[in-house]
Amino acid sequence: MHAAPVQIHAVLVLLMLSTVPAVLASQVELAGDAPELYEVRAGDTLWGIAGRFLRDPWRWPEVWQSSDVHGDPNLIYPGDRLRLTRTATGARIQRDTASGTGTMRTVRLSPRVRVTALDAAVPTIPIASIAPFLTQPWLADSDQIRHAPTVVGFPDERLVVGVHDNIYVRRIESADPSTFDVLRPGEALRDPETNQILGFEAVLVANARLERPGDPATLRIVRAEREVSIGDRVIPASLETPLGNFYPQAAPTGMRGRILSVMDGVTQIGQYSVVTLNRGQRDGVEPGHVFEVFRGGEQRRDLVQRGDIDWNWRHEGPLASELWLGSDHRVVGWRVDEPSPDAPFPPHVEIRRERTSFITPFERAGVLMVFRVFDRVSFALILSAQRPMQVGDLVAPPDV
Repeated sequence: MHAAPVQIHAVLVLLMLSTVPAVLASQVELAGDAPELYEVRAGDTLWGIAGRFLRDPWRWPEVWQSSDVHGDPNLIYPGDRLRLTRTATGARIQRDTASGTGTMRTVRLSPRVRVTALDAAVPTIPIASIAPFLTQPWLADSDQIRHAPTVVGFPDERLVVGVHDNIYVRRIESADPSTFDVLRPGEALRDPETNQILGFEAVLVANARLERPGDPATLRIVRAEREVSIGDRVIPASLETPLGNFYPQAAPTGMRGRILSVMDGVTQIGQYSVVTLNRGQRDGVEPGHVFEVFRGGEQRRDLVQRGDIDWNWRHEGPLASELWLGSDHRVVGWRVDEPSPDAPFPPHVEIRRERTSFITPFERAGVLMVFRVFDRVSFALILSAQRPMQVGDLVAPPDV
């Protein structure tokens, strides 16, 4: 006799669950000039395409609706036509099947591993801006650098060597691995919150091949970015694996971080700058995570309260307290018997400084996306910049 209420309850639960995607989609705000139809061109990025349709490009997965059943349904290719559809439940974007493009793709099967170049499909972010940072060890763990074998000399009496030259390196006893990266340690990356060293910026000097293990071992330089010097460090070469495409998504709620440094020898942070964050894999950061950058929290002088704005110099005299103490003080009483009652001094006025500074509120400065993650730090690309940014700025998940 109680079956009917239970069935009604189950139906209501199913209805509620079935409306969740529609509610989420309806919350995604479109760009003011979002096109009804857009043809993907060579050189486009997924981030750029998403920005044409959406106010917040990282919310693309919430509106993208793929109808491609051949190959990876999430990849978009030059020549595909994307159509925006507005419905009562929200906006949807999908390939335009009426155009005859993007609906059928021929996939050649063969009994071997098939490698697909990343640039065949539209990448998530500009690959040219991040290519040097995808496989090269630009960041080194502090223990890795500390215990890495060191370049100690060359066959000839020289201070530096280049490609095709041999180098002597301490403590490489095994013939496996046989390929190495020669690094030059740079600045230590310190967490601004804990002051702990998270790693070191490392300049890639050269790639080398092991000729003979030992102490010292002999390595031959096969590719050089710059001349190798005594004191450079040697680590096993990173395996260059193709970049797997990733898709933008808001970083987890509550995750906070700071910009540690800006890479590639520049000092200004703007669009397409590569920066490091003080959050990594152990903090839950993944490639594709999107953060907003905020400027603020700086202490500034209150020029009005200090009197710098309305300073009346005509009424200043040699006996005016402001002339000696400045305008940021007030008299709060008199002090007596100091420094001790046994050695009394004449009473003197007690002066306290007024609060003549303020802390600036946080303002949104830009958007970045993580593209490579290490244990305690990560690389990110600045995708948009509303105002100048600098090392130490706060990063936080987008407010969705």
